[in-house]
Amino acid sequence: MKSFECFGLDTANQCLLRSGAPVDLAPKPFAVLRYLVENPGRLITHDELLDAVWPETYVQPQVLRTYMLELRKVLGDDPGQPRFIQTLPKRGYRFVAQVTEKAQTEPGSANRRHSEPVSAAPIIGRGAELARLEQHFQLARRGERQVVFVSGEAGIGKTSVVDAFCRELTGSTPASVGRGQCLQGIGRTEEYYPVLEALRSLCAGEDGEAACRVLERLAPAWVHNGRGLDPDSNPRPVTADRTLGDLCSALDALAEEKPLILLFEDLHWADASTIQLISALARQRSKTRLLVLATCTPQHGSGEELWKQLKNDLMLRRLCAEILLEPFKRAAVQELVARELGQADLPSDMADFVFQRSEGNPLFVIAVVEHLIALGVLVSRCIEGVARWEQCAPFPEMEAGVPDPLVRMIELEIERLSEEEQRLLEAGSLMSVAFPAWAVAAALDKDPLETEEACDALARRLHFVVRAGEDELPGGLRSAFYVFGHGLYREVLYQRQAAARRHRRHMRVADRLGELFAGQEANVARERSMHYEAAGDLERAARVLEAGTREDETAEVY
Repeated sequence: MKSFECFGLDTANQCLLRSGAPVDLAPKPFAVLRYLVENPGRLITHDELLDAVWPETYVQPQVLRTYMLELRKVLGDDPGQPRFIQTLPKRGYRFVAQVTEKAQTEPGSANRRHSEPVSAAPIIGRGAELARLEQHFQLARRGERQVVFVSGEAGIGKTSVVDAFCRELTGSTPASVGRGQCLQGIGRTEEYYPVLEALRSLCAGEDGEAACRVLERLAPAWVHNGRGLDPDSNPRPVTADRTLGDLCSALDALAEEKPLILLFEDLHWADASTIQLISALARQRSKTRLLVLATCTPQHGSGEELWKQLKNDLMLRRLCAEILLEPFKRAAVQELVARELGQADLPSDMADFVFQRSEGNPLFVIAVVEHLIALGVLVSRCIEGVARWEQCAPFPEMEAGVPDPLVRMIELEIERLSEEEQRLLEAGSLMSVAFPAWAVAAALDKDPLETEEACDALARRLHFVVRAGEDELPGGLRSAFYVFGHGLYREVLYQRQAAARRHRRHMRVADRLGELFAGQEANVARERSMHYEAAGDLERAARVLEAGTREDETAEVY
């Protein structure tokens, strides 16, 4: 382990430690810091750092500025008087702190405080989250009603977490669970759809008869809809104002017999009536053994704004809690891959490859592993009567592509956006994981100011696009730039564009670079050349790169 001042770099677990405690740091900033720490005292140029962290991938240099800001914030470093990272203008960076080498602790020991509960959990890497859910349930058991949102990006494992939590309860603590699924589009045609589904599951459960009797007594307008047992029955509508109060009373009564958990999945698709019910349940002052649990994805959904308004309002009044699921650390990715393959010792560098490719998203981890198997990179062989997975191609030399299941999932998210929003993201993908607003405007031949405002609106709404800062352009102009949360989103957006359209957009970006940096073309010769090459104009790409090289050589002479 490499140490500097109170920090340690645990390369086995891919985490930064401060005084022995783990510090949250995303995979890419960690990779940047690791390269600097492993090369202390010398100049690391922008190109060297980009090539080390993003091999065989073109990334615009301004992404380094974003990660340096994040690293300085984490390290408490002052760029004016640096203790750790010194910026050498127009050249690169130097790690200036003294680095010492310490014996590497046992893998996972740095995170032992967090990993111990995981070993007892039925899922990987979510021990802390399950412990928090257990705490909220215990509060509910004591009569303190609870509303908890389990949120995170698509594929992060929200359903796995709530499933594991409910399994543990059924095995240890008596509790009733009513589960409802919110569906895209249903909320606009059928009010209370997930609520009715939750009531049906309660009525069909172990305590179903008792639940039905309580509903018939306190909320008769709901019980016929809730039971759903008689297809010939004529369900009564549940639109009258008084029935909302009736249902709240009935749910409180149900929770008197044993703790009650109402679980709503994908609340971002919920109808306004369901959101209103959760709000009413949260604001009740009476004691009850009720836990309302909802999974949510911060994406563009039909009810997303309603969910956000509800959550923000309840958070302000301290009437709810949110458990945000973060991507897996490297150790959890390795454990998940080992479980999927059924063997503890993985092929060399496989965990690192999958971790970088998936960026810690559990769904992406499994999809990448399956993709490697489908490509024949991982092959199962019988050795001395035991089946084992072996690596048959070096990962760095392999063109991984995007696994088909992830392409379909990402495409589905993209297609929920308007055509104009899709074009913005496609244009952004031309620049790699980081893209400036001016380049998006150039690619689409749009007004820069309007384009930046549109990109800001997208970044506020989408989980996979983040505003990362501002670029200063020649002449004092400034332009915001953004980062794709996952490189796989960028790849899908890039490949979905027709070749002719993509070529035209690359050409516009290259031309605009030349206009912005007129008189300073050597500074952007590499970027312009790559855009011309991507546009299919190899002659101009070579000419621009050669001219930039000559200008650099002339500048060195003088």
